[in-house]
Amino acid sequence: MKAMIFAAGLGTRLRPLTNDRPKALVEIGGKTMLERVIMKLAEAGFDDITINIHHFGQKIIDFLEANDNFGQNLHISDERDTLLDTGGGILKARQYLDGEEPFLVHNADILTDIDLRAMYQSHVESGAMATVLVKERKTSRYFVFDDDYRLQGWINKSTGETRPAHFCYKKGMHELAFGGIHVISPSIFEELERYSQGQAKFSTTPFYVDECHNHLIKGYVQETPYTWLDVGKPETLKEAEDIIKKMSSF
Repeated sequence: MKAMIFAAGLGTRLRPLTNDRPKALVEIGGKTMLERVIMKLAEAGFDDITINIHHFGQKIIDFLEANDNFGQNLHISDERDTLLDTGGGILKARQYLDGEEPFLVHNADILTDIDLRAMYQSHVESGAMATVLVKERKTSRYFVFDDDYRLQGWINKSTGETRPAHFCYKKGMHELAFGGIHVISPSIFEELERYSQGQAKFSTTPFYVDECHNHLIKGYVQETPYTWLDVGKPETLKEAEDIIKKMSSF
């Protein structure tokens, strides 16, 4: 199975830690974020992994080479010339991700013990173009779903902005926060090419929202409890350290 790790971010929220390294190489409990995600993917059965790079990209290459790619089949999607955001990053890595089967995308700064294989299987069974990990979590921006967890739109609760243009937000819809993990079918590539209109840098979020009534975009909610942390900010690094000490699943 194929997967992609987004490791190209600038890591601005973690400065000064990221003044001399990429965010993906910041350590938690003695291991880098990147190593933790690689091994989590491998344990779930993902054996063909692409990693995009930008900020201090050579340090990621050197780190992987020094550790013999952690015994995994890894590819580098090089964005050192231009940081392409999520949609552009996926298109840039198409040569490694395209094929007959879906692929999973995982942000390098997400620490979780969610069952990735179960999420992948749910996507396969749904026939969706994309399945996004979502949960009830305090934030300002939410994906909005119907009772079948089909994406209907997006809302910024701080500003009242909604998207797409025709979306009518109704009370009772499921407002859920994105968890930085998606499973995507290869049919998305042609649609991303069309949507981007030749623009190299763009995000998947507006694509999902603008196209959710043309294509099936599903939300994945794991019914059993799990731990999830965005460790791309200083206030959660200490929390992550404490979790890792207590839980063998990390």
